[in-house]
Amino acid sequence: MKIAVVGATGLVGREMLTVLEEEGFGQEEVIVAASERSIGKKLAFADRELTVVPVDEAIAARPQFAIFSAGTAASRQYAPQFAEVGTTVVDNSSAWRKDPNIPLVVPEINIDSVHSNHRIIANPNCSTIQMVLAISALQREYGISRIVVSTYQSITGTGIKAVRQLEAEERGEKPDEMAYPYPIHRNLFPHGGDWLESGYTTEEQKLVDETRKIFADPKIGISATVARVPVVGGHSESVNVELRKDYDLDDVRRLIETTPGVVLYDDPSRNIYPMPITAHHRNEVFVGRLRRDPSNSRALNLWVVADNIRKGAATNAIQIMEALLKR
Repeated sequence: MKIAVVGATGLVGREMLTVLEEEGFGQEEVIVAASERSIGKKLAFADRELTVVPVDEAIAARPQFAIFSAGTAASRQYAPQFAEVGTTVVDNSSAWRKDPNIPLVVPEINIDSVHSNHRIIANPNCSTIQMVLAISALQREYGISRIVVSTYQSITGTGIKAVRQLEAEERGEKPDEMAYPYPIHRNLFPHGGDWLESGYTTEEQKLVDETRKIFADPKIGISATVARVPVVGGHSESVNVELRKDYDLDDVRRLIETTPGVVLYDDPSRNIYPMPITAHHRNEVFVGRLRRDPSNSRALNLWVVADNIRKGAATNAIQIMEALLKR
């Protein structure tokens, strides 16, 4: 089998190679492609080195799958070209997520939305993936009427430039390039993505639009606030969920605990709750601080953490491919 990784030199692209190797694809033919400035670079994979090639060369190889983490513009340009030669594309950018004809997939929830005619599949935003997976069983069993979510998002979600900014600031140096309008070391700011006329940001709007699409329920009320924090291990989220029916908290715990890909990590008496350090380099979504909302009899609070480069991006994309191969 041939698998192309497009955008292979970035943070997520490199993690995709790591996950492919971990998931047993080390002996497959893997083609790594990236922008012109990266052509010829060597990337370690399994027991060998791979040479970065132009995207056109990867298309000409006609791989069965192309896993993209190359940005919106590159995805819009190249994903249809891969699709035309019969390749199934799993795209990590925002290019196709709102397209009603393209499935937006978290495989544990809605892999059945992918049909044989789909050649492009969208990978949701990192913050969306961990939230919807954590509450997917609640949506199925009780129905969800409203979600209020505040995120505490790792700088790795912005990319390598943000990591370098934080590292320079930690050393007391001026960064060569600022990923953010303010220092991030010993700071946080309520700003993720671009500003919209509504006063919300694109990162906040993604949580609204993508959650409704994945759950196939446009009636869910969703209010989101995104903050960027000086963390590298993963995204954290404070989630308040209002259900459509009265619930039993023990049943909620059981539902979350038995959701594939989710770990219930919740024992407050022993100070056990998820943190970015808990999720770093892990593929699971961790849930803790599970408790009733005393102001609303049908609502509950939970704390959700996941590695945004892993389950929030690379792992979810590879899992989509694996689910399609099994099917």
